[in-house]
Amino acid sequence: MWTRQTRARMASIERKTKRYPTDLTDAEWTTLAPFLPKPAKRGRRPGVDMREIVNAIRYMTRSGGGWRMLPKDFPPWQTVYWWFRRFVRLMLFKTIHNVALMLDHERAGREASPTAGIVDSQSVKAPAAGAKRGFDGGKKITGRKRHIAVDTDGRLLMVNLTPADVSDSAGAQQILDAIRERWPWLKHLFADGAYDRTKLMDKAAFLDFVVEIVRRIDKEEGFKVVPRRWVVERTFGWMIRWRRLVRDYEQRIDVSEAMIHVAMGSLLLRRISH
Repeated sequence: MWTRQTRARMASIERKTKRYPTDLTDAEWTTLAPFLPKPAKRGRRPGVDMREIVNAIRYMTRSGGGWRMLPKDFPPWQTVYWWFRRFVRLMLFKTIHNVALMLDHERAGREASPTAGIVDSQSVKAPAAGAKRGFDGGKKITGRKRHIAVDTDGRLLMVNLTPADVSDSAGAQQILDAIRERWPWLKHLFADGAYDRTKLMDKAAFLDFVVEIVRRIDKEEGFKVVPRRWVVERTFGWMIRWRRLVRDYEQRIDVSEAMIHVAMGSLLLRRISH
């Protein structure tokens, strides 16, 4: 999917944006605008440019800055945050991401709904006061764990955030329920040895999933390119390029999930629009 030619093409698109690489291009705005909530028929009409609101949210997610540190050429941070929380309640970012994912599947000559995927998890620090956290004894990290499922090309299908002390197999059981409801045609899942647990396998069989365990070829330490499993590791790499996702800075889990969908949805939106 990502080659020297595609990277050069994306770089040329970023140079066409108005100010920042995260700004929406005209083609992206044409695709995204129909998803935004319509103004109320009664009462005062919004006096803010919705395109600038989305630009500000994308800028903050990519740069990793705080709400109060938004540049002055964006609307006031209070306005941007108010709209962001409204979009989170409407599950707007998740909707845009899922539609863009299906369009990208069709653009690649595939069916809109994937039939196979890979599951894995990533533990990240969660420094926010009051955030639900746990200690991952294997990674020696106090924070949250991101349980994700991606398709065979690395597009994000589902994410489940838990305290870091929740095991991989327990977090994956919640993902199975969500996948069966959202992606009913997905039947085959690849996973590493941490998911070879009786409860998970029994639930997978009950929900008509086939979970294939892909084990390491040797016992050497360090990163090794393992068939299928490297795809999800690349997705984690795409995620942490957006600095807001390097750590989990959010106190609320729904806000943290929205940040992930902002990042991954932005990548898909740029891909299908150009």
